[in-house]
Amino acid sequence: MGEFYAELIGTMVLILLGDGVVANVCLKGSKAYNGGWIVIALGWGLAVFTGVIIAGPYSGAHLNPAVTLGLAIAGKFAWVKVGLFIVAQLLGAALGALLVWIFFRHHFNQTEDKETIFACFATKPAIRKIPSNFFCEVVGTFVLVFVVFYVEGAGITCKTIPDLKIGLGSVGALPIALVVTAIGLSLGGVTGYAINPARDLAPRFIHSIVPIKHKGGSDWGYAFVPVLAPIVGAAIAAGMYLVLSY
Repeated sequence: MGEFYAELIGTMVLILLGDGVVANVCLKGSKAYNGGWIVIALGWGLAVFTGVIIAGPYSGAHLNPAVTLGLAIAGKFAWVKVGLFIVAQLLGAALGALLVWIFFRHHFNQTEDKETIFACFATKPAIRKIPSNFFCEVVGTFVLVFVVFYVEGAGITCKTIPDLKIGLGSVGALPIALVVTAIGLSLGGVTGYAINPARDLAPRFIHSIVPIKHKGGSDWGYAFVPVLAPIVGAAIAAGMYLVLSY
């Protein structure tokens, strides 16, 4: 159960900090109001960095059903654990979104724009063209998961003693954090770059149930895109990895 709790807590912190930076920048009355897209993209990258540090030693820090499924498809993760990890990720994401609502509750109630409120929980495309939106989420997730296959724990190998590797601790979390930041800065403006089914689905559910003064709908008609497209992107990344490995 250690892996379960690691994924739950790691994903909770990921969403707390990730959705938190969106709320910090977008909600009225925040001192970071209008901080801009670069702040949001950097905040999400650092949220990933923090989540990986927390969960990495215990579960490998998937924090994302697409990553879990991609690793399983590629034979790098046991299928018997897939369900456990995804449940932990969904629960963690829901708890993280709930904490964001509690933390920023007064700012939520001061904000009148329902789209801004929604953006602090889940994703919505800038231009709603479902096939294009789906494609963009597939590509973004492909980049993330494909890189995951080639990232190992950071370390320095001793030249005189080849079997000796000196670990670099939390620096090992940095590559994935930088990749997520790059995806946000380069590709994220089209769909809001969910690239993680748990990151979108669970906070969307929390948005639908918490009381917020000027809240609108939760746009469940779009929800299948940030849920299914990342899974497709992860499967393609796994297939590409297997082809290149032979």
